[in-house]
Amino acid sequence: MRAGIAAGMLAGAGAVVVVAAMPAAAQVRDAVYRGTLVCDKLPFSAGKGREAIEVTIEGGTVRYSHVVRLRDAAEPVPEQGKGSLNGQDIELQGSWKSANRQYEAKYSGAFVRRHADLKGTQTWTDGGKSFTRACTGTVKRPFRVFLPGEKK
Repeated sequence: MRAGIAAGMLAGAGAVVVVAAMPAAAQVRDAVYRGTLVCDKLPFSAGKGREAIEVTIEGGTVRYSHVVRLRDAAEPVPEQGKGSLNGQDIELQGSWKSANRQYEAKYSGAFVRRHADLKGTQTWTDGGKSFTRACTGTVKRPFRVFLPGEKK
């Protein structure tokens, strides 16, 4: 009986060692993060752009979508892109195109708990002219709410 208890204790201790040995960078970030991206005014826009951004992290794959609304556009066309994670750091790269306007975007930031602050630029081309504008924003993972009877 003592041998069984000792084996059980060793098996339990081994599991603790494995969990304790996981680096902080291996934290699970899989979730949908939502927030707002605020960008400087463009020469052909009414003011600063404040638009929704959604970042999805799933199994190490990062993708995002950012709504782009311009006053002369009938329907908003999303900017879409991919990204990468390196520890707490996140990098996003994407593009947007509509009619005679387009841009390439790059944003980066770092996670702190359940959110990441982003900074970056959009390099626009409009009618043969180029403009670069700065953008900042924050994306947050919502709190997970467990309902009674739900498996964790």
